[in-house]
Amino acid sequence: MKEAEQSTLDIQVFDRREDMGAAAGAAVEATIERLLTKKREIRMIFAAAPSQVELLAYLRKSSKIDWSRIVAFHMDEYIGLPQNAPQSFGNFLSAHLFDKVCFKEVHLMDTAGDSDTIGQKAGRYGGLLTAAPIDIVCLGIGENGHIAFNDPPVADFNDPEVIKTVLLDNACRQQQVNDGMFPALEEVPQKALTLTIPALLKGEHLFCVVPGTSKQRAVYNTMYAPVAEACPATILRRHPRCKFYFDKAAYSLVKP
Repeated sequence: MKEAEQSTLDIQVFDRREDMGAAAGAAVEATIERLLTKKREIRMIFAAAPSQVELLAYLRKSSKIDWSRIVAFHMDEYIGLPQNAPQSFGNFLSAHLFDKVCFKEVHLMDTAGDSDTIGQKAGRYGGLLTAAPIDIVCLGIGENGHIAFNDPPVADFNDPEVIKTVLLDNACRQQQVNDGMFPALEEVPQKALTLTIPALLKGEHLFCVVPGTSKQRAVYNTMYAPVAEACPATILRRHPRCKFYFDKAAYSLVKP
């Protein structure tokens, strides 16, 4: 795929993150409605992060979406957290969306057990994910430019895997503290499961939602840095149907 110039990307910037989330939510809602006129069901992948709260709030309040025709997945999960930990991404999404509406199916990553057990479960998850095309991916960008838990040291634009175990970059782990999800760095797990970059990019429609001053440098790099694993989110410039939603705080370093 040809690299897009920043000026040709589909970018919307808002004064307030609430407006950003509502606009992204309305766009996702409209895409769901349109796809469901053509397909019996659609399949979606969701990110779990504070950056997604406004988007998820809009979606769960929608009166237009027929959730009974939607199959849901999420894109990453910590390894080593207690099953009921609120920081678990499955639990986060359940609290903000999955338990609030009636999906046809919700598939959560299970990271309990030893490495062999986790590997087997990950293989089954990858099989479920690839059983049919993914229609919509709702994602963000990490402070180090990661998408899902594909941090720069482990990101691979040509990854042969669908899902893999990764060692989390310290910058990624520190973001979880900055976001208020953990009280200290040493409490953030060091390993996680993540969908790979090729698995995410196979989604037909991508909606990338990124608010906050802490994301300024990541957003700038996403827009202008060479497309390379050093900033994994740069690959989003090569997706033909990726829409970006930023608030001004996140977008402030980008040239007008």
